[in-house]
Parts: sequence; structure tokens; C-alpha cells
Amino acid sequence: MDTAEHTSAQPLTDRRVRRRRWARRLGTALIIVGVGFIGWSFVVWRWDDPFTSLYTRWEQGRLSERYEVIAKATASKASIPSITSRSEAVRKVGVAAGTFRSASRVGDPIGRLIVPRLGLNIVIVNGTDTSTLRKGPGRDTRTYLPGQGKLVYIAGHRTTYGAPFSQIDLLRKGDRVTVKVPYGTFVYGVTGHSIVRADDLSVLRSRGREVVALQACHPRFFATERYIVWARPISFAPHRGRAYAAAPGSSTATQ
Repeated sequence: MDTAEHTSAQPLTDRRVRRRRWARRLGTALIIVGVGFIGWSFVVWRWDDPFTSLYTRWEQGRLSERYEVIAKATASKASIPSITSRSEAVRKVGVAAGTFRSASRVGDPIGRLIVPRLGLNIVIVNGTDTSTLRKGPGRDTRTYLPGQGKLVYIAGHRTTYGAPFSQIDLLRKGDRVTVKVPYGTFVYGVTGHSIVRADDLSVLRSRGREVVALQACHPRFFATERYIVWARPISFAPHRGRAYAAAPGSSTATQ
């Protein structure tokens, strides 16, 4: 090879070397990104998104303080401590529930949800819009409150914003679900679950008896379906009153 041919071939060789070097760097970067994504997905799957969770924890602190104020004011107006019989408890709890529901605005704290199986003790917010659900589990305002003898539908995130329902699929028949509201405490037992399409609004229809529905997106990381856990009343106790066992029927106290 003469000098001219050698000179023209050298830049070509250098370009190929540079291309290979950049290809290796790109490949390494993609592997690192892939491993990081898998690791992050595992963290979110196993626990939840730590960044959005910080926001929810901060909001839960604020909601707890607001709820204490609302609870005291509501309980004092309800005059429930004067209850002397079960039938009176049914009536007064129902009236208090209706009044509290009418007065609650979207974004207000309305109670506490306690689910031992999930290690959950969290403030429930009124509403299920995007901003409200970032604060905690939310009651769909098209449904009712404990004590009204109808559907109580509570939705929550599964992977972000505290992920209150991240392990919702671990709930089993008989597990306890407790809802504490200003006018009383209501204990429910899980009866089963269902999976429906995300656009299936029939699940929001009350069936003439009290039941709690806990809902989260399904499968995890997607929102194509809804995972719903159903629970029936076991007992109820008016604020500062004795507890009454639930029995078959159409209202909270008689279910």
C-alpha cells in the first residue's frame, strides 16, 4: 500500500473505532438504566413510591388534625350518647350519617379506615378525584356513609401516594375492616372480592343493604381494571355508646 492509500484508510479506521466505543458506552448506559428501572419497579411493587408517599404522609398529618376538630363538632351535635335502645341507635346513627354526609365537602377528612391485615390505620377523605386520592383513600361521593344502610365505596392508590391498598389482594374472607366516623364505629367482615373493568360503573349502585367496598387499580402498575374487596357489617357502636351486633336486614344496625 502506498502512502496515499494508507493516509485515506487511517481516518476510516479511526471512525470505526470511535463508533464501536460509543456503541459500547451506549450499551452500558442502557443496561444501567434497565437495571435501575427494574430496581425502582421492585421498590415500588414491594413498598411504594417513596417520593409521592412523603406528600401523602404530610397531607395525612394535616387531615388528622382537621378530622379531630370535625369529629368533636359533629359528635356534640349528634346527641348520640343519650341512646338507650338498639332501635334508637339505628335511628340516630342513620340521621347522624345523613347529616354528616350532606355537610361534608370534597377533600374533607370524614373518618378513619383500619384494616389490620394490611397494617392500615389512615384518614379517609371525601371524594375520589385525582388531587383528593393523593391525600389518602377516598369515599366516592355517589355512595353513602356507614349507618345509612347502603353502599360505602372507598378507593385508594396501589403503588403511589402512600399506596394504602398496595396489598389489597391479601385480604381474605372474615378479615376485619373498621370505619370510624364522628358519630360511631362500624366493623365489617370481608366476604370476597371481584375484578371489573375500569369503566364499569355498576359497582357504584347501592343494592339496598349496607356493604363496604375497597377498590384499587388492577393489575398493579395498570388501570385497566378494578380490584374490589367487599365487606358486610358485623357490629356498630354509636359515638360514646355501647356496641350492637349486626343482624340480617337492610340498615347498618340490622345487617
